[in-house]
Amino acid sequence: MSKDMQKGMEAALKSAPVVPVMVIENVKDAVPLARALVKGGLPVLEITLRTAAAADAIKAIIAEVEGAIVGTGTVLTQAQMELTEKLGCAFAVAPGSSPMLLAAARDSSVPLLPGAGTPSESMALLEQGYHFQKFFPAEQSGGAAYLASLSTVLPLVKFCPTGGITPELAPSYLKLANVITLGGSWMAPKKLVAEQKWAEIEALAHAAAKLKQN
Repeated sequence: MSKDMQKGMEAALKSAPVVPVMVIENVKDAVPLARALVKGGLPVLEITLRTAAAADAIKAIIAEVEGAIVGTGTVLTQAQMELTEKLGCAFAVAPGSSPMLLAAARDSSVPLLPGAGTPSESMALLEQGYHFQKFFPAEQSGGAAYLASLSTVLPLVKFCPTGGITPELAPSYLKLANVITLGGSWMAPKKLVAEQKWAEIEALAHAAAKLKQN
């Protein structure tokens, strides 16, 4: 395969042990929330395309938050891949994969982190050039023990597990040789965002940034 399907992805994923997965409902929260996370040591931010505010939130963060490495999440369609590129994002994350989405990714300059939940899905993505994959939903699909069992049979794949991971569970994932980072939302809970408690969010981000990787 001539094109590097995930150029720049490894460097981004290695920037921190945890990638905050953010569902932003109000654009006004975007910049202070992102600043708190980046200041706390988590520069790689996944903004999910699940809300009407997502695109404007991404624009604001890219324009105003120094040091933020911004990507889109819950990318499902060609249109969303095109939007990700138009916004100037560093990466896109999908919960799974489909022929249509992979075709759109081949035409995009933005690297995609596609999701896999089984060895067959991982093998199919590997054939397409995807050495870095999202494992989702992580806890519901077998957790760290399941991922550990894949390390010997799929040695070329590095995973970013996301889904149901807590601060208490995170170390069991990060110690695995086939985990490059993980995704989580616990450092930006809805209640703290609604109350605009940015200092508390920064403290949670700082604690997450101190988690040890393998």
